[in-house]
Amino acid sequence: MSEFNWNHLQTFLAVARSGRLTSAAAKLASDHSTLSRRITSLEAALDAKLFERLPTGYVLTSEGERLLPVAEEMERLALSAEDEVGGAALALSGPVRIGVPEGFGSYFLAPRICRLADRHPALSLQLIAGPALYSLAKREADVIVTLSRPTEGRLYARKLTDYRLGLYAAQRYLEDRGPIAGVADLEHYRFIGYIGDLLYAPELDYLHQLNPAITATIESSNLVAQLRAAVAGAGLCILPDFIARHEPELEPVLRDQVSLTRSFWMVAHADLKDLARIKHVMAFIADEVREAREGFLPDEKAAA
Repeated sequence: MSEFNWNHLQTFLAVARSGRLTSAAAKLASDHSTLSRRITSLEAALDAKLFERLPTGYVLTSEGERLLPVAEEMERLALSAEDEVGGAALALSGPVRIGVPEGFGSYFLAPRICRLADRHPALSLQLIAGPALYSLAKREADVIVTLSRPTEGRLYARKLTDYRLGLYAAQRYLEDRGPIAGVADLEHYRFIGYIGDLLYAPELDYLHQLNPAITATIESSNLVAQLRAAVAGAGLCILPDFIARHEPELEPVLRDQVSLTRSFWMVAHADLKDLARIKHVMAFIADEVREAREGFLPDEKAAA
């Protein structure tokens, strides 16, 4: 072990999570040849082969799988030392990557995140908003917002809020196609929705819940694209109220008959949730959602 270099574990983790030297090198601001040498040195120090080098990338061997949780624990301890001993807890400095659904990220969190940046200017806030699931284990994000509570892994999860979705269409589309009297009439109208085989979460399969006979004529994996198509008069679309209500061109359709409820959950790795910068980011998101609850569940206040 005299030749063991603890810093090489950072390279090991980056390659294990990305599966490619080039991706790991970009994340570590290094070059792939340097990372390759570090992996080789680490394998020599441990007298173990950690990766299978395949044309498609680097795959962990059984020895690599055994090293992974040890390396992650060392990473956690290093981050804790930085946070608690190095003064980061007071300065709240460093990067925090937040992975969220595109609608929540673009329409709710993005307009508010400047408040957090103003409070803690030394934080580097990275907002990933897109139609995908982000892996905490692979460190694709430090904090994620999902549509369901995770059931596996060493994760901390808290429910942020339920939110309501309704059926919307542009006024000119409704004027051209005529009034909609009930749910039975919906089969005769054009729908905008998700591409079925690209759904990243079953909670997004709205049309099947509404009526299995309805299929979307215009499909997109992107919620923002669906929204813009609906605003342009392309057809009917199921949209979150907290987004659609800000579009004056859209009108709710069958408000009393078509109502879906989904949930937002905030998740972090259990070993990292108490780091000051991550804890403050999570508290900020939770506080903002709580203050805006009426926007997520607009009918709740009226019913009270």
